[in-house]
Amino acid sequence: MTLSVYVGAALARYGFGHGHPFGTDRMDVFWQRMQDRGLDQQVRVCAPVTATRAALLLFHTRAYVDRVNGLSATGTGYLDVGDTPAFPGVYEAAATVVGTVLAAIDDIMRGATDCAFVPIAGLHHAARDRAAGFCVFNDCGVAIEYLLGTCALQRVAYVDIDAHHADGLFYAFEADPRVIIADLHEDGRYLYPGTGSAGETGTGDARGTKLNIPLPPQADDADFRAAWPRVEELLANYPPDFILLQCGADSLADDPITHLRYSEASHRHAAARLQLLAREYCAGRLLALGGGGYNRDNLARAWTAVVEAMLD
Repeated sequence: MTLSVYVGAALARYGFGHGHPFGTDRMDVFWQRMQDRGLDQQVRVCAPVTATRAALLLFHTRAYVDRVNGLSATGTGYLDVGDTPAFPGVYEAAATVVGTVLAAIDDIMRGATDCAFVPIAGLHHAARDRAAGFCVFNDCGVAIEYLLGTCALQRVAYVDIDAHHADGLFYAFEADPRVIIADLHEDGRYLYPGTGSAGETGTGDARGTKLNIPLPPQADDADFRAAWPRVEELLANYPPDFILLQCGADSLADDPITHLRYSEASHRHAAARLQLLAREYCAGRLLALGGGGYNRDNLARAWTAVVEAMLD
């Protein structure tokens, strides 16, 4: 089995600096742990790719893409109400996240690799027409549009174990029955973005194709394992042609901006189980996206556990 991991300076550049939680050192911390454990020798190492404007427009509006491009040129101001600052080259950095995710999809679909992991990706808060929560372009949303459109798949599953609800992704596809969403996150009454209640299961023809599992602050590995079978039940009811895993590490204990208390064992469990389900439902097509995580040791441990599970 071949697992591809996408790393490089162009991908690491997506970050905001100046003490911002989403710094540009996040990829390097992960990759150093991969090297320390010898895992860099067990994976197919691939370089980042920058998305075209046409690819960004699969999910985002023209006006928003133009706005990001304009602020990228000046490098000043905010792309949202105050969480996501512009910096010189932010357009190119964010487009590289998207392009790298699409390159991973292409490699999986053409059989160059069995599965893949992109550490700086999973920017699930950006909406079609705006940035939010450190997320400029929603690579998850572009990926789903690409899989359903260009790749002509019938059904895509998106599983998210980041501490934050994937609001930008969820509401973009809330009424689309082709998109199966399972999202385990800290209860929105206690954490940004304040959405993702258990009653949100999709609308119209998509009702029942979405699963939100809000967990209380301090929820741990046992709580995660207790909730997890509901994810597998959803995928069994709607077998996908491709699985995306957003494995944000901000759900581990001692993250500076969240309140869950997982260990990396939860991430290992999710990746291992989805690996098996991908083999059962969709010829092993599984792509993991790094997502959030602002304690650097947590991030390195969680993402490495995902890689180890996908290699096992």
